[in-house]
Amino acid sequence: MLRDRRRPAGALLLALVGSTALMPPMPAAAAPSACANPSEPGQVISDTSWHQQWLAPQRVWPLSTGAGVEVAVVDSGSDGSHPQLDGRVNSGFDALRGTQGGDFDCVSHGTAVASLIAARPQDGVGFHGLAPDARILPIRVSEQAGGGNEAQGESVSPRVFAQAIRRAVDSGADVVNMSVTLYQPDTEVESAIRYAQQANVVLVAAAGNLHRTDGRPDPVPYPAAYDGVIGVGAIDRQGARVEQSQVGPYVDLVAPGGAVVAATRVEGHNVWSGTSFATPLVSATAALIRAAEPQLSAEQVSRRLLATADPAQGGPEQGYGQGVLSPYRAVTERLSTAAPVAPAPLPDPPYDAAAQERAERWQVFGRVALWGGLSVTVIALAIAATVALLPRGRRLRWRPTRPGDPPPPAPEIDEPDEAFFRVPNSPPRN
Repeated sequence: MLRDRRRPAGALLLALVGSTALMPPMPAAAAPSACANPSEPGQVISDTSWHQQWLAPQRVWPLSTGAGVEVAVVDSGSDGSHPQLDGRVNSGFDALRGTQGGDFDCVSHGTAVASLIAARPQDGVGFHGLAPDARILPIRVSEQAGGGNEAQGESVSPRVFAQAIRRAVDSGADVVNMSVTLYQPDTEVESAIRYAQQANVVLVAAAGNLHRTDGRPDPVPYPAAYDGVIGVGAIDRQGARVEQSQVGPYVDLVAPGGAVVAATRVEGHNVWSGTSFATPLVSATAALIRAAEPQLSAEQVSRRLLATADPAQGGPEQGYGQGVLSPYRAVTERLSTAAPVAPAPLPDPPYDAAAQERAERWQVFGRVALWGGLSVTVIALAIAATVALLPRGRRLRWRPTRPGDPPPPAPEIDEPDEAFFRVPNSPPRN
């Protein structure tokens, strides 16, 4: 988040933010010897994912494709042999074993994250990354695929995670993507975050998938809750917050993360859900900004991302942060703290005698037409009233009179028949 929220240091467990793979697996492929139980690769998905239609990356590619920007993916590794990542993934570092080479993945999680950033378009495949010319620096910190719960499986020391962040900075990363959630703060990890900020690196982290529905507050996720880190929540194709996406002040903005298509290790794709997969879309947009305007600081890039977010279905209290990620606006709109520029007075138009004469004639004609129209209207109303009243005057025997003429005689009124008023069998009156 972009505000400081610190707590006492404690034990640190790392869990990759929960994901859901929905596609059926393909036959197992060869895995590096370091993988004890590698996951199966997915099938190739030819349809275009909804999140790409939502973000419309083709609109921004004429302006920036992320070329020249390196994004570190602190995760389970990123498989550089995937056809859409071939040539996009550097060797990286395996922080689990303290050796070079993070460009393999045993569980597909880090490969999916990397592909959402930099997978290049491929014929017959609808899926591609948001910044396809960016480079991926894979830093392995876990072999867990994640399941939405805290620290399933291998425990990771604060030293390993902090080492991964520092390694990413020292290797020249411009953006660090952390689709991981730590549910205990740690001074060593926080120190690594400060180290990255001092090196002008944009830091993006998942907001976690442990949203509670029992009325209790969600657990605080780190490093998303550290000051200066962009915390990312997830929305679905209707724009609503994904149910498990956490709610708290550490959510700075949201991005598509419900049932999005991403790559698996070796080849193919799966459909994934969780804040892990919304986070790389924000990191990719940061790469687009840094490629388009390399002079911007990490703080300016972060401000641009939040200031250009589109309106969401809710506010920060509902877990939507400042709004929904908008890559096109983030690249094209500019922020400024300067005072508004006072408008200069418009110059007087040049004098045109002929035009002035025509304008005056039209003014005279307009006045004549106005009064003529009013006169015709009054006469027409008078004639209409006369025509309407003449029949009634004839029925009432109205006649025109002149001054001094005697008044017309009153109409004769027939006397009532006396028999009409006489009571039956009564004698007649004298």
